Order: sequence, then structure tokens, then C-alpha cells
Amino acid sequence: MEVRRTVPVALDVDSDDAALLEDTVDTFLWSAQYVVDHAFNGEYVTTSKTTLDDETYDDVRDATDDFNGGLVQAARNKAAEACKSVVARWKNGKKASKPTFTSPHVVYDKRTATFHEDYVSLATTDGRIEADYILPDEDSDTPHSEYLFSDQYETTGAELHYRDGDWMLHIHCKMEVEPETSAQAATENGTVLGVDLGVNNLAVTSTGTFWTGNEFNHWRRGYEKRRGSLQHCGTRWAHQNIQSVGRKEEGRFKLTLHRISNELVAEAREKGCSVIAFEDLTDIRERTGASWGHKWAFNRLYEYVEYKAEEHGITVEQVDPENTSRRCSHCGFTHPDNRDGEEFECLKCGYENHADYNAAKNIGLRYLRRNQTGGDGGALLGVRLNSGTLNVNGGYSPASAEARTGVHAESHRFSGG
Repeated sequence: MEVRRTVPVALDVDSDDAALLEDTVDTFLWSAQYVVDHAFNGEYVTTSKTTLDDETYDDVRDATDDFNGGLVQAARNKAAEACKSVVARWKNGKKASKPTFTSPHVVYDKRTATFHEDYVSLATTDGRIEADYILPDEDSDTPHSEYLFSDQYETTGAELHYRDGDWMLHIHCKMEVEPETSAQAATENGTVLGVDLGVNNLAVTSTGTFWTGNEFNHWRRGYEKRRGSLQHCGTRWAHQNIQSVGRKEEGRFKLTLHRISNELVAEAREKGCSVIAFEDLTDIRERTGASWGHKWAFNRLYEYVEYKAEEHGITVEQVDPENTSRRCSHCGFTHPDNRDGEEFECLKCGYENHADYNAAKNIGLRYLRRNQTGGDGGALLGVRLNSGTLNVNGGYSPASAEARTGVHAESHRFSGG
């Protein structure tokens, strides 16, 4: 099994090399956009990398004064993936338009970048440049020491990003590992951990664990207030500080989301789950009334859980979210009036519980119904609760005596945030 990690590293770039990198960014984005425009220039959108390479490679090289061939192919790959994403949304009945590339970045692989112990060599529009890494203290416990400088991980490539005068290299690492024996056993007859995401509670699991959004929401309002005050000043100093506030905000939120993702994966492992099921995140902002900051947090949390769970042989999936907050996880009756804020009371059977907890169970049940058997043919036992499981019909089965925690299946544990 392949485990992947991405490590962000700041680069020390002098003014001459910075000018070269800026030119490389502009050329890379132009190349990717050229391929996208070509892909959309017909009755159907072309998504095949081979076809796009045959039809655009020479044109791009001619138009860019023989831009580095590896970077031309990387731009083509970026364009092809963007086109595939649009077509996939169309097939799912979602709206999507032709991609445009504006975010300053370049994609590198082993042909176009050479990674050394304390610096990197990068291909540009005019030869190569070398840039030193700006690293934290050697003794600190960081992703740099855990992944980038680990003998167990192989460096496969990177994305160079430019923002507010700073150059950041997001270095991709991978490692081949054997899935844990316990995870393999869980895959054969494991359970599903349902996860509901929201504004008041960032995450709630079908096992009854809550990660509240109080701190997140408090921080977000505080940062918004600070940015608003700085924008009112309108000075160059204020603009620079707005960027600084944004970086601090993002860093703080990422640490919080990493902690929650670690605890989510630990919950799944502790309960013997082979699948973690989330609701589809595509339109979550419209469904929940969340801010753009929340949508960013939901996507980040999903990504963190996905790659961390992979290391333990746990699959992470998304399911259709329709009516998961209105459906009774006990009897299946669905009605808008079943839910009133954070309270859920079924109008048919009278089942009462926290609305987000009920939704988390429904998300697990939705996955269970969609996948009556595991990926290897082993039947999934059900949706994992704190001291038992729900079967596909919503029936509760208590855990074995050894696995019982002494807590009723419908109880709540509040954790973090």
C-alpha cells in the first residue's frame, strides 16, 4: 500500500532567481490554459492526456521558445485533470465551466526538480536555479523531519507556489507500507464510521463523539474583525498586515484540523471500522449555511482524514447527503419537521437525539446501503455506534462483552475544540 504526504517548505530566493521563477510561473499557467482551451475547442471536451499531448505539445513549445519539455507535460497533465473534473461534474448533473488557471504555481517532478538535503534545483524558462530551504529547528517535531528527511519516504515531486513575495515548495513524499493486520481483518467484516460536518459542531461521529466549532468560530470572527480594521486603514502597512493575519489564521486552523483528523482516525481504529463515511462536500456551504472559511475547513479535514486513514488500511468515502438530517435513523421516517435546530424528534416513532448525531448515523447507513459488501467481498457488519452497531435496516446490535465500554449506545462524548 502506498502512503503519500505533502510537506510545505519555504524557499530563500534572491531577486534574479525570483524574476526567473515568476516568468516560469507565467509560462506554465499559459501552457496549461492553452491545453484547456484546445480541449474545449470542439463538440466534446478532450480529457485524454495522450491525445492532448499529441495535439498541443509542439504548439506550446513553439509558442514559448522551447519551454522545458517536462514542465510542458506537467502543464498538460494539470489541464487534463481539470478537464476531467469538469466532465465528472457534468455527468453528476452539477454546473461547471471551462477551467482557468490564475493561482501562481508550477508543478515539478523528478525530471524538472532535484531535491537535496538543504536546497532544491528547479527548472525555469532559462536553465535551472538553486534555492535553499528555510527550515524549522532541527530538534523540532515537524513534517520535515518525519517525512522529508526520513529514509523511509521517497520524494516524488513538488508544487511551487508564489504568494505575497514568498515562495513555498509543497514537496510530495511517498512510502510503501504493509497494511496493519488488524486493519486487514477489519476490512473483511468491519463497520462504517459515519461523520456529519457542520457549523456549530465541526464533526460528529456515529459513535457519539463531538468536535464542537466554538473555538473555530471564535477565531474566525476575531480574524475577520482584525482584517476589517486593517482594510479600513487602507495603508500599505495595513495591506501587508492583512496578508500576515491570513497566514496566521490558516496556520492555526490547520493545526486544529490536523488534531481532529488524528482523533477521527484513532476513533475508527479503536472501533474496528474499515470505512469512514462523510457526506458529499460539493454543495455543503449551501446546505449548511456555512461560510467560505467553514467550507475550506471541511475540505481540509476530509483530505487530512483521507491520507491518514489510508496508512491504516481504512477507506474514506463520501455519500449523497440528501435528507440525512431529516431522516430518522431509528425507523427511517423522513420529514422536514423532524429536525428543529440541534434537536431531532421523529414525528412517527418519537425517537429523540441530537440532530447532528442522528445525521452521522444516517450517513453511515447511506454508505452501508450503497455497499452491501466490502471491497474484498467481506460483508460489512453495520454502522458503528459507541457500544454496538446499526444494521442496514437501522436495527441495533450490542457489541460483544469484551468490546463493551459500559456506555449506552445513544450517549455522547464531547471532545476537543
